[in-house]
Amino acid sequence: MTLTPSHIIEYLFCPRFTYFEYVLAIPQFEENDYKVMRGRHLHDERLERNKDYLRKRLGRPGAPVVGKHVDQYLTNELIRGVVDEVLEFGDGTLAPLDYKFAEYKDKVYDTYRTQLYCYAWLIEVNFGRPVDRGFIVYTRSNNRVIEVPITDENKADVKRAAASIFSIIDRNFYPKATKAKARCVTCTYRNVCIK
Repeated sequence: MTLTPSHIIEYLFCPRFTYFEYVLAIPQFEENDYKVMRGRHLHDERLERNKDYLRKRLGRPGAPVVGKHVDQYLTNELIRGVVDEVLEFGDGTLAPLDYKFAEYKDKVYDTYRTQLYCYAWLIEVNFGRPVDRGFIVYTRSNNRVIEVPITDENKADVKRAAASIFSIIDRNFYPKATKAKARCVTCTYRNVCIK
């Protein structure tokens, strides 16, 4: 069994997501969510439309974008995921680019950052080349592209989260809930969670 970036994001939102989803096998039914389904449909359209487009302006001085790999299914010993685009730069580095059915509101949400950190880890393992940044395309803001720095510590954080998830599953451990109680209001498991 391997995890997805969504599982890492859910764990970081509240560790009990892992317990309810994997230990008790209580589904979330997110496929009924309109935004989720619309986002997936738009995502597929964007990938198809942009297959041959190379975002050369995202490169650094002396290190332009020189290639890309589209719709890459990548896996390692703990996680798996599909990266919309893996950009290649002239300096030998790579970067994930992810399309979001969202508007840019002067902030990159932690969930988007975490997803890029997971992709960076996957890219480094599968391509054997460094990743120090990623990009998000906000499709509802005229395809605005935002660059997100990625550090070794960011990648280490998602690796630790993945290990913690497997620890909860392997030990059937009921973890402490998030300390951010405001998150409980919108949680899909709020009716079964024992505080």
